Amino acid sequence: MKKIVLFFVIAFSCISFKSYAQVAVTPLSDQRSMLQSNDPKLAQNKKLLYDFWREVFEGGHLELADKYMAETYIQHNPNVPTGRKAFVDFFSRFKKPQPIADTIKAPVVSIIAEGDMVMISFARELPDPKDSSKTYTATWFDMFRIENGKIAEHWDAATKQ
Repeated sequence: MKKIVLFFVIAFSCISFKSYAQVAVTPLSDQRSMLQSNDPKLAQNKKLLYDFWREVFEGGHLELADKYMAETYIQHNPNVPTGRKAFVDFFSRFKKPQPIADTIKAPVVSIIAEGDMVMISFARELPDPKDSSKTYTATWFDMFRIENGKIAEHWDAATKQ
């Protein structure tokens, strides 16, 4: 009897694990809907980050950094220096101005805000380390602190390169 029970437990476990395989991370199609909030300050903070991402980060218009970033901007990514000027100097080495898109080009999953914090998440497609012919999706998060209407601090999951 114990062997039969053990067999069913193992069989059920195998079936359960297979049925709970990863669900692909997919971006939302209507980015602008993510900018809404019942709290006008949260909506303003989301819009600030959204426009910064489109214009400065993706668009490469680093001349607009002072419009969005505090001079004393704090960076927690170990590959990017702290300070607005240092941010501009760092990214000016490889980001060239492009036309500013109406939406963020990266696949945005969510933009959420609470207090002075705004977090944006993206879908990422990565190579499967067990099978190089396959890929899988994961989520990347960037979090920002807004102070006096400007981005004052940034966190993400980056590791030293």
